[in-house]
Amino acid sequence: MTESEFLAVAERVLDQLEAAAERSDADIECERSGNVLALEFEDRSKIIVNLQTPMQEIWVAARAGGYHFRLVGQAWRDTRDDSELFAALSLYATQQAGEAVNFTPTA
Repeated sequence: MTESEFLAVAERVLDQLEAAAERSDADIECERSGNVLALEFEDRSKIIVNLQTPMQEIWVAARAGGYHFRLVGQAWRDTRDDSELFAALSLYATQQAGEAVNFTPTA
């Protein structure tokens, strides 16, 4: 995948995550700066999602830890445990928000 192809696909993911956070009933503030999406929760904790273009990965930093996701087929998969990005981020955000947060990919 070329750099521009990666950026096009990965930026759509950031758009989807931002839209899902804004639709959530949880109190989540979104701030987007280039290829970085910061999700701030009511307790002021954050989850940072950023694109690592040279590695063609999406990195997530959450209270639960740091994670690297790579596109495998049609899904972004954790490079360590193969979990899917949207499901994993739902879990991390739920832990930090103290209430259910659901990130679902859109077509």
